[in-house]
This record gives sequence, structure tokens and C-alpha cells, in this order.
Amino acid sequence: MEDFSPVVCAIDIGGTKFEVGLVTRDGTLIDRERGEVDPEVGPQSHLAMLIGLVSSQLARARDHHRRRVLAIGIGCAGPIERDCVTVSPVNIASWNRFPLRGHLEELTGLRVFGDLDAKALALAEGWLGAAVGVRNFCAMTVSTGIGGGIVVDGELFDGDSGNAGHVGHLIVEPGGHRCGCGARGCLEAEASGLAVQVLTGRPASEPTYEIMQHTGRLVGRGAAMLCNSLDLDLVVVAGAVALGFGATFFLAAQAELEVMSQVTLGPPPRIVQTKLGDRGALVGAGAVALRGLGRVEPLVPT
Repeated sequence: MEDFSPVVCAIDIGGTKFEVGLVTRDGTLIDRERGEVDPEVGPQSHLAMLIGLVSSQLARARDHHRRRVLAIGIGCAGPIERDCVTVSPVNIASWNRFPLRGHLEELTGLRVFGDLDAKALALAEGWLGAAVGVRNFCAMTVSTGIGGGIVVDGELFDGDSGNAGHVGHLIVEPGGHRCGCGARGCLEAEASGLAVQVLTGRPASEPTYEIMQHTGRLVGRGAAMLCNSLDLDLVVVAGAVALGFGATFFLAAQAELEVMSQVTLGPPPRIVQTKLGDRGALVGAGAVALRGLGRVEPLVPT
């Protein structure tokens, strides 16, 4: 007898790529594919590419994996309206209040659940990653942009509009470089992949040792602000820039975190890299869908 056991379709909307995969109920990523974002095209072209990826994965779920897709989960760069009713990713200019959820539901007939990409990552890290068993932590993405998902007392922090966790707009260099939000010295304007490219004239994939150290220190500084204000134990960092910069980045970040977070009575908080590697974004999007369906509750310890 054929299995056709359930999976969810997971979507990661980043600043430079769309990625779609299939996630089982135990968090296993069994398939994935991606497309590069062309910043010069319009909103419907982006949607067409995304729908092509989703359709391909739905077909592979049925024909290759013999699986039944229950729902779609989205992790999207912000800002968003709750459940990705509309999305406005900063680095995809043509998607300004774009009604993503409605389009996906209409074109697939599936229920769609959505959240910020870094909040989705926090669910994944608390479920299966570096924050298993930790009740107070932040998951941070350091990639094209910088985002965060915060868990306090075992609960994912949503905020008033569902956009809590924009840690990229902590001021880490007062009077520093102008950020896209209009302020100066934001973490995103100083330490994101785009910032590295603007500030050095080199792609973030070709950093100097000094840039890796400097970026790590700034991320550690931002992490310290979060740990001091929210009494967090752990900051889990993912994203192409952080993982690409490797040990140099993480050692500098931890050193800065220890210097700037000496207000707690216990051991200093730690900053570590994701245990999920490049699977984290899609596992997180899958977790958003499973949580929405009530199939995994809670994803962080109670």
C-alpha cells in the first residue's frame, strides 16, 4: 500500500532568493529547490517564479515521495501583516503590501500560514536546533539583511503587529551609516551582507579578516543589548554571512557579548551558530505551517 503520509510545503522568502521544500511532521526536510530573485522585474514575475517552485514541489510530493501536502508555511523577510496576508520584504521593492497569502491559497487550494523568517527560524531552533530546552533565547539571521525571532518564557514573541524581532534596527554605531529605515548606525546598516558590500566594495562572500571580526563584534553588541534587556540565555545565529564568516565571526561576537552583558547574576549568555545549517529557514517555515495546523504545539519548552 502506498504511504501518502503527510508533509507541509515550506517557503522561504529571502532578499535574493526564494526557496521551497517539503517538511515532514518530525521536521525532516525531504526535498527543496530554489530560484534567484531578479530585482528588476515586477511583482507578478516574482509570484510566477514562486508558484513555479511551489507547483514543482507539490508534484514531487505526490509523484516522487508519495506524500500528501497538508498546508503551506511561509517564512518571509519583513515587514509583513500577520500570516503573510501581505508582505513587504525590504529587498524586494515591487512586493509592497503584496497579498501573498491570498494568491497562494487561490492557486494551490491549500491553507497558508506565515510569519517573519527569523521568527520561523526561532521556532525551528527551539524545536530541533541549538535552542532545544532553552526557554529564553533569540534566533538571529545575518544574511542579506538582519532579522531576529525572540522566545521569552517559552513563548515566541509576536508584538503588536506580528513583526517583533527586527533586531537589525538596534543602533550599534551611533551616528553611523544611514540605514534603509532612515536611522543611522543600525546593525543592518553596519553588519548585513548588503552593508559589507556597500562599505568595502567587495561582496560579502570575499571578506577580509578584519571585516569578519568587525561584523562579529557588531552582532555581538546587538546580541548583548537583547540579552541585557530581555534576560536571554542564548543567541542562535544563522544566515549566509555569519556562517560564511565562520569561527572568526563567532569568536568576535562572543567576546563582545561577554564584555557588554555583565548585568546578570548567572553565567554570561552564549552566541552560537545554528545546528540546522542551511535547512533552518525551510524547517522553520514548515514549523509555522505545523503550528498553524496544531500538529506541533508547543515548539519550545513549557
